Amino acid sequence: MLALQNISKRFGDHVAVQPLSLTVEKGGTTVLIGPSGCGKSTILRMIIGLVRPDSGTVFFDGTAVVMQNLASVRRRIGYVIQDGGLFPHMTARENVTVMARHLRWSKPRIADRVTELARLVKLEVDLLGRYPAELSGGQRQRVSLMRALMLDPEVLLMDEPFAALDPMIRFDLQRDMKSVFRQLGKTVLFVTHDLGEAAYLADTLVLLREGRVVQQGTYRDLEARPAGDFVRRFVQAQRPAPSGEAP
Repeated sequence: MLALQNISKRFGDHVAVQPLSLTVEKGGTTVLIGPSGCGKSTILRMIIGLVRPDSGTVFFDGTAVVMQNLASVRRRIGYVIQDGGLFPHMTARENVTVMARHLRWSKPRIADRVTELARLVKLEVDLLGRYPAELSGGQRQRVSLMRALMLDPEVLLMDEPFAALDPMIRFDLQRDMKSVFRQLGKTVLFVTHDLGEAAYLADTLVLLREGRVVQQGTYRDLEARPAGDFVRRFVQAQRPAPSGEAP
């Protein structure tokens, strides 16, 4: 569904992404993971067109993404960021429906879609009249997911969407989002620094370091057959300490 061919990105003297190639299979959840500054979020921004690659090509469903088709490609991609990115001056409902209204969907079509999505993400419909500041962090992320899904995109890009949430809310959202991914069969590219979250959500894990792919596979592949010492240390660093030992 997505293919990155020799893409790279530099910001001044900092190399964010080394030339790399990556394929994201249709209908599955691929998780990009790695330490801070390894290029995870930059890759998502290059796919959605917020950042232009210095070299290489992004392919969407077999077609190269260029300036001429970027707008149409964006409508086929849902994008969720860490803080949700909701417009503070709009109600939750207005945030969810902003693109549908821009595209002049009919009011009944919009209303039906909002009801369907609220049920899907387990958000009470009466909360949609509130402004983002009046919602909890978990509720804002459910609204953000509704907005990303409003146009029924083929691909979801999710950039550490649960990072700012407390553990219990995060756990509930992880469980619910995994259910949503299964129900909809969307192609999902998910960024996190949390290996436990990655292992729970991913069909395929892609471990990055300094803008390069270090290893790709399942969590069990990384755990049982690490490609090198960095992979081994990365996995071990996120295991819970045995009872009675200091972390």
